Amino acid sequence: MNHDSHENIFPADPRITAYAFGELEGDELKLIEAAVQADPALQAAVAELRGFGDTLTSVLGEEPAVIEDAARPAPAAAPKKRRGLLIPFPLHYLATAAAACFAVVVWVRHEPTKPELESIAAVENTTPVSTPAVAFKVAAEPPAQRAVALVAADTFSPASAPVEVKFDQSLGMSPAPVRQNLEADGKLFDRTSMGAAKQSEEQAVGGMISKGRSDYLAGNMSQAEETFHAVLAADSANPQAKAFLTRIQKEKAEIGELNRSRNRKQMLEEVSNSWQRPGIYAGDVATSAPVPSNKPLSQVVVTVGAPLRFKVKPLEEVNSAPLGGYTSESYALSADNAYRTVEAEPLSTFSIDVDTASYSNVRRFLTSGRLPPRDAVRIEELINYFPYRYAAPKTDSKDAAPFAAKLEVASAPWAPAHRLVRVGLKAREFTAATRPAANIVFLLDVSGSMNSANKLPLVKQSLRLLVERLRPDDRVAIVTYAGNSGLALPSTPASQKNEILAALDNLNASGSTNGAMGIHLAYDIAKANFVANGGINRVILCTDGDFNVGVTSRTELVQLIEEKAKSRVFLSVFGFGMGNLKDNTLESLADKGNGAYGYIDTRREAEKVFVEQVEGTLATVAKDVKIQVEFNPARVASYRLIGYENRILAKEDFNNDAVDAGDIGAGHTVTALYEIVPVGVNADGSVRPLVDPLKYQRTEGNVRKPAARTTGSRELLTLKIRYKAPEGDVSKKQEFPLIDTGADFTKADGEFQFAAAVAAWGMLLRDSPHKGSATFEQVVGWAENGLGDDAGGYRAEFIQLVRRSAELK
Repeated sequence: MNHDSHENIFPADPRITAYAFGELEGDELKLIEAAVQADPALQAAVAELRGFGDTLTSVLGEEPAVIEDAARPAPAAAPKKRRGLLIPFPLHYLATAAAACFAVVVWVRHEPTKPELESIAAVENTTPVSTPAVAFKVAAEPPAQRAVALVAADTFSPASAPVEVKFDQSLGMSPAPVRQNLEADGKLFDRTSMGAAKQSEEQAVGGMISKGRSDYLAGNMSQAEETFHAVLAADSANPQAKAFLTRIQKEKAEIGELNRSRNRKQMLEEVSNSWQRPGIYAGDVATSAPVPSNKPLSQVVVTVGAPLRFKVKPLEEVNSAPLGGYTSESYALSADNAYRTVEAEPLSTFSIDVDTASYSNVRRFLTSGRLPPRDAVRIEELINYFPYRYAAPKTDSKDAAPFAAKLEVASAPWAPAHRLVRVGLKAREFTAATRPAANIVFLLDVSGSMNSANKLPLVKQSLRLLVERLRPDDRVAIVTYAGNSGLALPSTPASQKNEILAALDNLNASGSTNGAMGIHLAYDIAKANFVANGGINRVILCTDGDFNVGVTSRTELVQLIEEKAKSRVFLSVFGFGMGNLKDNTLESLADKGNGAYGYIDTRREAEKVFVEQVEGTLATVAKDVKIQVEFNPARVASYRLIGYENRILAKEDFNNDAVDAGDIGAGHTVTALYEIVPVGVNADGSVRPLVDPLKYQRTEGNVRKPAARTTGSRELLTLKIRYKAPEGDVSKKQEFPLIDTGADFTKADGEFQFAAAVAAWGMLLRDSPHKGSATFEQVVGWAENGLGDDAGGYRAEFIQLVRRSAELK
């Protein structure tokens, strides 16, 4: 995102909606137009808005208008809406709620003297019939709309029962009833002249068309196709069945069945979370008061054949299955690390993590006006998104360690009685001239799910930036995968840059996603062009992670990557897009592929990864890096590691070279924080012990042991690090002790304070039980103390995001 004059313009800005639909004028138009041209995220939002507008127009255009308005007096002209009243989120959320949630549009024919309808006050069946209950969700529309969208939650078969519609006079509506017959396909007409046999046949065909339409809009293509074929068997000339079958065949070829289901989930959730909806009615609709408009979108259960009663259920209940969660995105569940007593667990062991995806993904949620899901917030990735000014390792000998360590301790700002320990690593740096030659394979998802502006088009922009930074002796191949995999470009010297860029430009998105086939081919190409003697051999995977053909199980995909990693070809994984991001799958693939996982939400993020940090993205200086901390029981009562929940290792894994761990790239910094409870202080900050310690014995379980002896050391802890060379199989170890001098947080350096600020922000976003007294306002203050020269403006952006999250909380 551009962070100068356009820094406050986000995709959720109502002016973006107005711009997409041509509603802006003058200086406001120029301002928004300039912002859109400068920011791919805004361009994607505008393109998506216009695309869904076209979809809505197309879908609603298929429903014939049967309203007879000739004699109706012209309604009073509606006052022009002020710009400030625009719905404060992209209009496509509303459009998709109407167009994609398998809507059955019911048109009510007005008598000539009736005024414009404001809302429906009562719906009552005057002829009881024996028909099963039918569940609907009501997508409430703004006032003065004559179409009421009923979203079927189950197969819809109203059996053409006569329906009487009464209108509430208090809302300015005619009290006279309007009697019409409701046919399954949404048309209204008089059946009195039809014979009983003909009417029964029409009912059967109409019911099948309605069922097929519901299945189609629910994403159940196979069932819909079968139903429409049954319609043609009964009525070979039926135009609706023919049209739907043509559409189904086209969509199955282009985007696959899962895309429609995925979009439906996304649209419902985004409407529920973002739209300030008009009220709906609960209880006996004719007499009850409306539900406040800030209630979640609700489900209305209607029983045909009796006076209608509306039951209101929160959307969270309706969405528990299968519509739950944030669209169809998936995140691994994780609970915050708990405190461990040093007496029981004196060793803490974990794998390092240089992934940064969580930070840019959280940023994507916040800039779109939503808080991220709790499990999308991985605190270690928030902290490690930022480079820190740690001293670089010495390079005076061939055997020098590939990174340097820096330890510091001060009081914890959110729990002053506790101590906060920072472990910092700084990797050896490379330049384009000093790094090894690179053999790179771009493994690109070109399936139908990548067909939006913030997916494949952004992938192309990002990789163009990388190609521009390569040396002439580097090589690039491009492997694509959708339903099948293919070699879009054989391994080509980077000196033939135009040929590589042309191959990227020619890529288009379509089809389903068979990632496993692409993985096999990409590793085969990388191995065929392997650069020995320390060269860089890397596959760069760009995808939304929505694997839906071939090997689709996360476990099987991870096993496949583990096997491929034995070839010494490294894997970097970059997620793109929104709505169906499979975060947990992509993180697991990167971990087992000896690489890092990043998320690219804007061109600016692509510049950070593929331009500013390109050498670290390509070159690994150490692999299988593990950290083990031994705490001194004379100084530390308990401790907890902040973040790294999915990186915890057993203490025995530290010395076991067969156990995989994280890798560190050239120039990367890695930061880990421990919150420590000193001896004599409880985890809640109180100084009185919960239980007085035993004088003559201690117990572990039911086993009594002699009291432990301490060495009397002033050291708070000892840090141990194990790592392997990029092509090595045997690890080396380093050790670093730390003595606590009692420093206060306010006296800590800016880098320490900034890392603590990011950690506290993560705890607030996760609503961690360990967040202590931290507030968003305090986080801003701590971050400002660590702003420094802020190359790239990333820390200033962080402060903006903290303020944004405080507004949304």
